[in-house]
Amino acid sequence: MYKNIETTLSHIAKFAPFEDVAGASHFPIYNTGTFDLKKQNGDKIYDYTRSDNPTREMLENLFTEVENGAGCVCTHTGIASVALLFETVLKANSHIVVEADCYGGTFRLLKVFKEKYNITVHFANFLEFDKLEEILKTNPIDLVLCESPTNPGLKIIDLEEVATLAHKYNSLFAVDNSLATFISQRPLDLGADFSLFSTTKYISGHGAVVAGAIVAKTKELSQQIHYYANAHGRSQNPMDVYLISLGIPTLKVRMKEHQESSLKIAQFLEKQDYIKKVTHPALKSHPQYELANKQMKYIPGVFCADFTTQELAEKFIENTKFFGEKCSFGSPDSRVEIPAKISHASFSKEELAAIGISDSTVRFSIGLENVEDLIEDIEQSVK
Repeated sequence: MYKNIETTLSHIAKFAPFEDVAGASHFPIYNTGTFDLKKQNGDKIYDYTRSDNPTREMLENLFTEVENGAGCVCTHTGIASVALLFETVLKANSHIVVEADCYGGTFRLLKVFKEKYNITVHFANFLEFDKLEEILKTNPIDLVLCESPTNPGLKIIDLEEVATLAHKYNSLFAVDNSLATFISQRPLDLGADFSLFSTTKYISGHGAVVAGAIVAKTKELSQQIHYYANAHGRSQNPMDVYLISLGIPTLKVRMKEHQESSLKIAQFLEKQDYIKKVTHPALKSHPQYELANKQMKYIPGVFCADFTTQELAEKFIENTKFFGEKCSFGSPDSRVEIPAKISHASFSKEELAAIGISDSTVRFSIGLENVEDLIEDIEQSVK
């Protein structure tokens, strides 16, 4: 990697497994299912794109480098990277401990593994270390999994402390880094064994593709994720790799803009009488404000606001002009949703309440529009 990550991200083609004969700025798309073994004479032999593909290998090499890992697998969706993690680490009757404030897709997937493979899932608040350690001490935990910031509650988890605790009890530790991305924090440097992320979101940055990635810390774990990715067909197709590679060089610029605009809007909302609470890690009112600034270089442009009533929250969403009612985040367009209705509909009201989410909670993903236009849109929508 170059001295600074921004330079690395601007030269993705250098991570290709071999040099393009024409010196293309963007490494060619090897959009093929198979390769002719008789025509290959390099160190790496390609036979079938599910197993290996030069275009995908370029992106996997890049992610391995920027995450300081030993190997990576790019997957066809973000949740496929979580599924690949489970398929690699868990077995029948395994125990896993998961931060209760987790992505709705992860929650749903855990339910599938619980029903099909008798996996025992322990949900915990990772801010309560004593209770987390009690679970690890009294159960044979194979895997510890969390996001930071969490989604949608936006808690900041001390990844170094959780990693130390997980390894104390011989458990593997994985971090879903979708919200922060490697431009802001590197979980493997903080002690995690796996860093996984949805490249659908900030990393791609344009909302044009669904994809994911998982990076392993050690060579042994890397070999395992590659084996199961091939066995289960989790690999990403070359065309999607290309679409993701187009957005990566601008990641720093976009993250900085997302942070600045979302903070201005969060500060504006804090002053409004129709808002009960705003949860944004860049606000000084956030309980883990200091940890957020220590652990992350940029604060993501996603935050939550609790309206005074559910009716007002729904009115706001219905009347906005620039905010689409959409799931996901990290795109150029601003988005809003009621998590209880869309992204976290799999949760019961009790489960949502436990992580501080109600029917009047709106999750914002601030895009790249002019921030004054967005504030004016909010103002007109609640009149």
